[in-house]
Amino acid sequence: MVKIASGSLGDSFSVGSLKAYLSEFIATLLFVFAGVGSAIAYSKLTADAALDPPGLVAVAVAHAFALFVGVSVAANISGGHLNPAVTFGLVIGGNISILSGLLYWIAQCLGSIVACLLLKFVTSAESIPTHGVAAGMNAVEGVVMEIVITFALVYTVYATAADPKKGSIGTIAPIAIGFIVGANILAAGPFSGGSMNPARSFGPAVVSGDFSQNWIYWLGPLIGGGLAGLVYGDIFIGSYTAAPVSEDYA
Repeated sequence: MVKIASGSLGDSFSVGSLKAYLSEFIATLLFVFAGVGSAIAYSKLTADAALDPPGLVAVAVAHAFALFVGVSVAANISGGHLNPAVTFGLVIGGNISILSGLLYWIAQCLGSIVACLLLKFVTSAESIPTHGVAAGMNAVEGVVMEIVITFALVYTVYATAADPKKGSIGTIAPIAIGFIVGANILAAGPFSGGSMNPARSFGPAVVSGDFSQNWIYWLGPLIGGGLAGLVYGDIFIGSYTAAPVSEDYA
């Protein structure tokens, strides 16, 4: 069975851990800036037209590329989560303690908020685009969609980065993680928005002041990430000893 560690103040506030939180803040900021920025850029170039197939591809590619870079630059310091759902899935698998995971969440959400504030300033945007389910789709369907695609993301993280038996495949982890996010946005973008990341949705909600559907992008991804942690951590990895927060898993 997987082992969830509560953590200690000494470990969670060590120099290495503080560096990890800063790394998560910076990497998440860069990822969200590029991801949300791509949506703002599309609206500007098309005079706020509805998202069409080429626009969806462009936004998906921007997120995939930005996440690949974000994971790569943070992997050796914090593990490159950039996502509360990924952190939660790794907590479930015993790879990071609950206390450190909560501090990761704070760093990730702050990074997202700062990224959106910067975008609002530099683009003179009247509003920051937020995630929401498409017309004709209800909230439950949106939650299920986010559960499925986030499960795919966190399962990929486990298979390519967290599994101690990964061998040389771990070197391509950031590529695989970026690819699954891009693919999931192509599949889910027209329906739920394809978030998979509570921080990615939270920053725009804070800056725009629109929290009407934000709960969907916490509930769905956290369930999906937790399920992936249980399935891969419990069935395919087995018993785990909690790893230090600063240990690189990529």
